[in-house]
Amino acid sequence: MKTALLEGKKPAHFDKHIIGNLLLDVAPPDEVLKEKMLIGVRNEAGEIFRLIGATKINSFMNAVEELFDLGLVDELQDTEEPKDGFDAIFSEP
Repeated sequence: MKTALLEGKKPAHFDKHIIGNLLLDVAPPDEVLKEKMLIGVRNEAGEIFRLIGATKINSFMNAVEELFDLGLVDELQDTEEPKDGFDAIFSEP
């Protein structure tokens, strides 16, 4: 899985837990956006600050599970369709 911070967006206070719990390779944002499945993570201001891209469904599901374990919620969990190119968007409840 690949990840990137978006320039000009403040990382959320829980960001270090994401890095600590998920095995992520840092890559440029445009490279992460090319992955098959995309997860966005919102900061306290409601802005997506981190992209996480997964090639395989297993990796995507593992990432989603870890983010749920951190107490985050997926805004898209009740929808079938991606939103703004994201398959999941996580934020604090």
